Order: sequence, then C-alpha cells, then structure tokens
Amino acid sequence: MHDRSNGTRATTAAARSSRGTHPNAGASSAAPTAARPSRGGRAATAEVAGIRITSARRVIDAASGIRKLDLVRYYERIAPWLLPQLRDRPVSLVRAPQGVGGETFFQRHIGRVPFPGVTQHEGLDPGHPPLLTIDTLEALIVVAQMDAIELHTWNAHATDIERPDRVVFDLDPDPELGWDRMIEAALLTRATLADLGLESFCKTSGGKGLHVVVPLTPEVGWDDAKAFSRALAHHLAASRPTQFSATAGAEHRRKKVFIDYLRNARGASTAVAYGVRARPGMGVSVPLTWGEVPQTTGGAQWTLANIDARLADCGDADPWAGYGRVRQRLSAALTARLESDAGDAAP
Repeated sequence: MHDRSNGTRATTAAARSSRGTHPNAGASSAAPTAARPSRGGRAATAEVAGIRITSARRVIDAASGIRKLDLVRYYERIAPWLLPQLRDRPVSLVRAPQGVGGETFFQRHIGRVPFPGVTQHEGLDPGHPPLLTIDTLEALIVVAQMDAIELHTWNAHATDIERPDRVVFDLDPDPELGWDRMIEAALLTRATLADLGLESFCKTSGGKGLHVVVPLTPEVGWDDAKAFSRALAHHLAASRPTQFSATAGAEHRRKKVFIDYLRNARGASTAVAYGVRARPGMGVSVPLTWGEVPQTTGGAQWTLANIDARLADCGDADPWAGYGRVRQRLSAALTARLESDAGDAAP
C-alpha cells in the first residue's frame, strides 16, 4: 500500500480489494504479537505490534475492570476482521483519556500533531484539516494508544467520497421497551427493504440497539442516499405508528423504536463493526446473521469480557458472508414509492 501520510490522495488496489468482513480479507501481514508489560503499577508500559503503550495497566472502565492494555490487545486480535471495515473509510475517533465515564472527545481530524501510521486525506472536508483513515495494524494500535476507544466510519470510501456505498439504519429503542420489540423492528426493517429488492445485514450497536446496513453499488450521491433512508424511515413510522418513530427526541420514541436515518448524511458516521463502545461494560458492535437476530438479548450482548467466546463460536464463518458480492442500487423510483406510501406522515 502506498504511503499517504503526507496528505496526498491516492487510490490503492489494496484499499479497494479489502471491503469484505472475512477474517482473511485484508488482514495485516503482521502477525499478532504478545504484549509485554513492564514492571510497575498503574502507569506500566507495554509493547503491542511494535507500538509502545503507555499507562497500560490503567483501568479504563470501572464497571468491568477493563484496562487500557486489554483494549489495545483486543484491537490487535480483531484486526483481521476489523481492518476491512476501516480501510479507506474516513473515520472519527471517540477518545476517552480519562476512561469510560470521563470526558470524551469526538475527533474527525488529527489537528496539529499527526498520529504515526494514520493516513491523512487533504481536500475531502473543505475548509477543515485532512480526514483520517485507519488502513494498517500500526494505525489501529496507535489510535488505541492515544485513548481512542470508539471508531466511527463514513458510508463512503476516501477514494470515492461523493458516492456512498451503503446506507445505515440505527434502530434506537425507548429504554423501557422490551428487547423482543427491538428484534421485531429489525426484522420488519429487513422485510421492508427486501420488498424493495434490497438485501441488508444486521449488527449489534454495542450500545442500546441494532444497526441495519444496506450495501450499495456506489452510484448515487449523498443527497439521494439520505432521501431514500429518510423515506424508508417515514414509511415505517407511517405504516407502523405504534412501533416506529422517524423523529428524533425521547418524547417521540416513547414505547417505540426510533429509526435513525440521519447517519446517511455526508460527514455522518456509524460505530464500526467489531469496534468497542466507550460505555460502562464496553460493549462491542458485532455482525450477525439474520438467523441469529431473534436469539439476541441486547445491543451490548457482547463486550470486551465475552467477545472472544463469540469469535471462537464463529470460527472462520463470516456472519456477513456475501456482503462484498452484493450489487444493488438506489433509484428515484424507490424513494418515490416509499414517499407515496408514507403519504403526509413525513414532516
């Protein structure tokens, strides 16, 4: 892969060939290495994948006792699965220098001090510093060392920034809603998409809900992708008004699932598959087969404490097998059909 850390834009074959989720797809050539903690207390250092990890023993989540080194080691182990989800996609970092529960920083740009190994892309966000991509194991470990717990990716690749290749529906439930209603909402979303001829995939959010992801052939622009996602959300809210809300705000989703389509705007992002969340317990966003969805128990069912068991159960089987082979397109006709069905329900 070409070095793009000097801020130039470069299209690479590696970036375009590793968009699947199979653990062998786009895996780093560097084999995982055992972290070597030094002697000492809370501020002990360690080395992971050749990167020095400071404050390795510091507890970053009081609820689970997870240490900074545990997070970094997880990102090293999961890299063969995670890097294909990250590579060539602009990423935003949720940094938590004080750990879960402390002040967090949502960072879309590096700023004055570049992170070693992290690729910078000039000109993709006019008027702002370069956008970032995490394309290598080194970059992944570096951002974890810099206290980045969460990684959020755009719906497009840096090398084709104006044409999204997916839309995402974030199903966010009223906290008092039973999880069975969340499962039903996800399955209804899938069925509605299928009626439109669109295949979809599901993952836990690592937080409260589920994400439904629709892969696309990158053809339409951001406005068209957002218009479609908005139309689908309002269609569901109009046809199932006791189950769905398409309007943000706790008062609008009481005893309902808010179907958040706003993540499909240019510059918006979604927690990456296999990424960790900066919340008590440190949930992980985990891809699922649709057959597994009815057996789920919560959006943070898998955490840093039990994710290895989930990965062992999957073995080499990719829950999102076939994702990279999907070829489907949005059209004005699909959006118009949804808007017609929703009638005047959309504000």
